[in-house]
Amino acid sequence: MMSARKQFEHLKIQLEAIRSATNNFAHDHLIGIGGYGKVYRGELILSKGHTTVAIKRLDRPFGEGDVEFWKEIKTLSLYSHENIVSLLGYCEDGGEKILVYEYSSKRSVESQLSSKNLSWTQRLKIAIGAARGLSYLHQGRILHRDIKSANILLDDSWTAKIKDLGLSKIGHDSKPHKLVLPHVIGSLGYIDPQYFETGILTKESDVYSFGVVLFEVLCGKLAIGKNYKHQPFPQWVGECYTKNNLDEIIYKDIKVEMNPRSLEEFTRIAYQCLRDFKQRPTMKEVLAKLESALDYQIIETTVGYQCLKRSREERPLMKEVVRILETALQFQVPPLPPPKHIPTSSPSSSKNGTNVSQLTDKRSLKTLHWEKTRATVGSIWDLPHKQGNLSRVPEIDKKKLESLFSEA
Repeated sequence: MMSARKQFEHLKIQLEAIRSATNNFAHDHLIGIGGYGKVYRGELILSKGHTTVAIKRLDRPFGEGDVEFWKEIKTLSLYSHENIVSLLGYCEDGGEKILVYEYSSKRSVESQLSSKNLSWTQRLKIAIGAARGLSYLHQGRILHRDIKSANILLDDSWTAKIKDLGLSKIGHDSKPHKLVLPHVIGSLGYIDPQYFETGILTKESDVYSFGVVLFEVLCGKLAIGKNYKHQPFPQWVGECYTKNNLDEIIYKDIKVEMNPRSLEEFTRIAYQCLRDFKQRPTMKEVLAKLESALDYQIIETTVGYQCLKRSREERPLMKEVVRILETALQFQVPPLPPPKHIPTSSPSSSKNGTNVSQLTDKRSLKTLHWEKTRATVGSIWDLPHKQGNLSRVPEIDKKKLESLFSEA
């Protein structure tokens, strides 16, 4: 532990500063309670100035939870991604074990499942963000082991961020996504049945848990704590899917806005996540299907598509069209890059048949360049949600990385 303490000394925050930020862990700063302890909201002066943070105070006897505590610090320090919660610091003074994270103002997916203000499009984007984060972890041989809606946080812009990597495991080089563990750890309602029965943890175990979360997002209900026709939640939703009885499970406040193809794409991949582990998709495949589901939904909600509806009652009023277009004008479209090369020495024709010598003004030059680039520009700008870059795992020495992880 001494080497770890020295390695992460730059992240250490004094207990006095944390007590001040939470008014000595006052109840009115409390924002969450879990099996690990309590989470408080506070403000700390960090490198970026005054920063709102989430402060997790482990409520365990002295010495317990050391492995998980340091594993969380090490993992979040080595793996950085837009859809993984950021660790800002830690405290280990006076017998306390405290972790300091970026603050997620919208709380967790669990807390927002039944929100009437969360549209189907927003739910899809949240699912896509979480899928990106988990796919990133799997690329780095990290198995989360406790994927659930309570462990997916939401920031001001509803960006999904996976948290609680203290229970995670790193796969070996020979079998990067398969581990045999003496103790099964996870959350009831989300845990992979095959992992539960055999103790064999694979990336498909995370995929199963993620499938449960996808159906929670669709149903607006938690997988635990309720009676679903005397069945566990995964069996209930799986049965409704196979019997083509989705109306029974879809959250009532999002039914009207759903594009049928979007729903079909979403439920198909969610169901595949719950199948036998050999039939489950990879997280990369899950991500691709969720993005496809969002594509269908975006097409459904575009103003041009709405104007072409057969039924007059379904078409928007012109004032609504104007309002939507005016809103669109608020977003700046990036300018086209200048052409790499425009030949001027020869009057010969270019490849597309345009005589370059005839291009005597700037407008003509721009027109020619637009003709050459509009297909590329269109493919890039059509689907803004696909621009999110699934960041690569940082280059890390494998032996050094493996030495940081001990079996829990």
